[in-house]
Amino acid sequence: MSVPARRTPAPIRRTSTAARVATVVPAAFIVVMFVWPLVTLARRAVADDDGAGFWQLIDRTAGWHLLAVTLAQAAASAVLTVLIAAPIVWLVATVDLPGTAILRVIVTVPFVLPTVVVGVAFRALLTGPLGFLGVTDGWAAILPAHIFLNVAVVVRVVSAAWQQIDPRTVEAARTLGATAPRAFWDVVVPRIAPALASAAALVFLFCSTSFGVVVVLGGGTARTLETEIYQQAIGYFRIPEAVALSLLQIVVVACALLLTRAVGGSSTVGAGTAPAGGHRRRPRGLRLPAALLALAWTALWLLLPLAALVLSSLRPAGAWTLDGYRGLTDGSYGDSALSAMRYSVTSAGGATLLAVVGGLLIAVPVTRGGGLPARFTALLAVLPLGVSAVTLGFGYLLVIGTLPVQVAQSPLVIPAVQALLAVPVVAGIMIPALSQVPERLRDAARTLGARPWRVLLSVDLRLTARALCAAAGFAFVMAIGEFGATTFLARADTTTLPVLIGSLMSRPGTANLATAMAASVLLVAVSAAVIAAIEAIVGTRSRTDGEG
Repeated sequence: MSVPARRTPAPIRRTSTAARVATVVPAAFIVVMFVWPLVTLARRAVADDDGAGFWQLIDRTAGWHLLAVTLAQAAASAVLTVLIAAPIVWLVATVDLPGTAILRVIVTVPFVLPTVVVGVAFRALLTGPLGFLGVTDGWAAILPAHIFLNVAVVVRVVSAAWQQIDPRTVEAARTLGATAPRAFWDVVVPRIAPALASAAALVFLFCSTSFGVVVVLGGGTARTLETEIYQQAIGYFRIPEAVALSLLQIVVVACALLLTRAVGGSSTVGAGTAPAGGHRRRPRGLRLPAALLALAWTALWLLLPLAALVLSSLRPAGAWTLDGYRGLTDGSYGDSALSAMRYSVTSAGGATLLAVVGGLLIAVPVTRGGGLPARFTALLAVLPLGVSAVTLGFGYLLVIGTLPVQVAQSPLVIPAVQALLAVPVVAGIMIPALSQVPERLRDAARTLGARPWRVLLSVDLRLTARALCAAAGFAFVMAIGEFGATTFLARADTTTLPVLIGSLMSRPGTANLATAMAASVLLVAVSAAVIAAIEAIVGTRSRTDGEG
């Protein structure tokens, strides 16, 4: 009688002590850079002794009216963005055209641009050489800018969901007699509806905390909670009123985050991966003119504002000139423009390094048995994305006032703030990438005597190098374009390019406007180059995976 072979028990994956310890560093960073400013903000509101309560302060600043305006414009922006993005979603998800990577770059660049640059681009579109709409400022200018800024959210989220649909289900519906519109409505729409709701909720969240666009295009009349916090804190130095509005803003953002979570689950912007092309088809018959119309629609909404920005930087007063670009380097503003460019790149580089380290210290424990502490830290890291940058910057302003001068004026302050907002993006890209690394490869490396750090370098990071490059690229463009929180912290020697653009736009004179336009074009070029590099890296990975 044969004896059955004894089955080797599967190894038990215990929570690694090193993984638990690793989570302490990013958790401490988030507590210092995020929790501390918000707690300080709340304590300042409680400790206020001017005799006015929270509700009185809200009434004094017309807070309820500003809340209604903020919610209304965010809802309108979300609905309009979904409608405008619909043809582009169809184009990206179902049509196979030459130069698809370029199309993805065009779609993604507006989302990573500094909001102040978007405001400048639409100011150029509405008032510059291409200004033919008869609109100069106010909500009629702000809403199109919000659409331009957030189309990528809808396209990325919904097209990713669309491409997960098995095309055979649509073909089966057509075989059973359904028309093309009926098959789309019965098969495709139910499957992309959660992603569509999630994208709309994300756009609502982003527009409810919009700052740079409203400041540049508001014309002094459009006001939201976000802009009023800045005005009360910096313009009037009314700290109690600003604190009360900040707390109201936090409640609004928290509700928007819950809404996003409820309607969309875990859908996120597909920043780290290129859309799969397996279900896209070359346009033939009626699809060809439809694809050409969708391309024209994309150019109208996403390229025309950038074209107007470039043209206005060369013709700020109706005559061709390079004065705006000379103003960046010839010392016309002391040397502030040159210093701002140099400092922006330096601080963004430092922020990228911090974000990559912090993101890896979150992602590695999550995928290597870090347990509940790792998952909690990963959740904590996402929270800064959902809090108003102006509210956070105001919290920093209060905290810095209590610190020694050596700490408050440290060159690491602004890079650390920029890194705080980029860490969750790095972690969000690296967690799924590291999860796909086969555990048997790690086990083999350990069997051969490799220490944990050697396993991480030779196995995990080697296999996820392209994802790590993409994460670093997105961290860099987010850092170099951060505007809201940095506005509160910038000094003469730590002025970033977005802050300088906002400052130049507020000064009178054609020379200031020309330099602001030129600086904006520079930021657009840098952002586009980084996004193109990311798409090239991810596209190479996708082709390699397909060949494998």
